[in-house]
Amino acid sequence: QVQLQESGPGLVKPSQTLSLTCTVSGASITTNYYWAWIRQSPGKGLEWIGYIAYSGSTYYNSSLKSRTSISRDTAKNQFTLRLVSVTPEDTAVYYCARTLTGPYDLWGQGTQVTVSS
Repeated sequence: QVQLQESGPGLVKPSQTLSLTCTVSGASITTNYYWAWIRQSPGKGLEWIGYIAYSGSTYYNSSLKSRTSISRDTAKNQFTLRLVSVTPEDTAVYYCARTLTGPYDLWGQGTQVTVSS
């Protein structure tokens, strides 16, 4: 059974860096799939942040690209989101998810991140 679990701080101060890790169990992140970060801000829809592919290549939402990086640790089977220079508008529930093609078929439970001083 494949599972995804997000982890990281729930509170980040403005201008600092948000860092979240997704730990994948039951499947290797180096095989076949694309591993993504998605968020949902209060009162808004889902926003795709970016993904890291099984090959290690990355692709980002153009509106967040200048502040975003996604990396991976294949030994730990984890991938990590870094979002720099955060503002209160980055407050959201952050999800990691998996897709092969098309819809995301597997999601973590989500983690609340609040940006506040």
